[in-house]
Amino acid sequence: MRITRDILHKMHAEGRKIAALTCYDATFAALLENMGVDILLVGDSLGNVLQGHPSTLPVTLDDMIYHTECVVRGSDKAFIMTDMPFGTYQISPEETFMNAARLMAAGAQMVKIEGGHIMTDTIDFLTRRGIPVCAHIGLLPQSVHQLGGYKVQGRTANEAEQLFNDALLLQEAGVGMLLMETIPAALASKISRELSIPTIGIGAGADCSGQVLVMHDMLGISPGKQPRFVKDFMAGARSIQEAISHYVDEVKAGKYPAAEHTF
Repeated sequence: MRITRDILHKMHAEGRKIAALTCYDATFAALLENMGVDILLVGDSLGNVLQGHPSTLPVTLDDMIYHTECVVRGSDKAFIMTDMPFGTYQISPEETFMNAARLMAAGAQMVKIEGGHIMTDTIDFLTRRGIPVCAHIGLLPQSVHQLGGYKVQGRTANEAEQLFNDALLLQEAGVGMLLMETIPAALASKISRELSIPTIGIGAGADCSGQVLVMHDMLGISPGKQPRFVKDFMAGARSIQEAISHYVDEVKAGKYPAAEHTF
């Protein structure tokens, strides 16, 4: 039986950490869930790690549908969440619904949308029509050009207040989960304490309900300099399975991320 949104909410309520990793194919879907990964995120990061693009922006809806179907076929236990790619939700709520419906038909149990308060009307429209949504705040990879690069968000008092208020508004709009990327750990902790829904961190400190990383990053096979929040779990591991198991164990025990991985 697959993990459901209700199970994730129960884990959050009971203080049990949630382990998530990106996944793009059937083989790794089976491996990851057998190692105890709770959420398989079919991320638009596939544009970087699979397609060789410098950003996530070229990824299409058809790409996301294809990889979602692959992950679903390879798994039967993990919760499946899929990114909505650039240009598929920064449109009318009605058009966004049609795009999200295609991802749900492909097997996604939840779609992830980047953006804060400006997305609340769209999210309300989706959730009222049966589309579960995870909101994504902080560093938004699809907005990297507008943000001026991959920078920590929420450092100033005004930025921190905006992110905190965004989180409250998104929960009110009906999101079932909130992902926070590259923000100060103290801010992520404050948001996590205030919300009743699970929070998933990536570069957002240890106090989130769970953690996610790009699988290729945590296996140490992504080229170039890695962000501060990434830990290479292949270092010292005898196999990919062991590396993933160590990741899950450290997330569940609250050992990852450590101080050196936070802002």
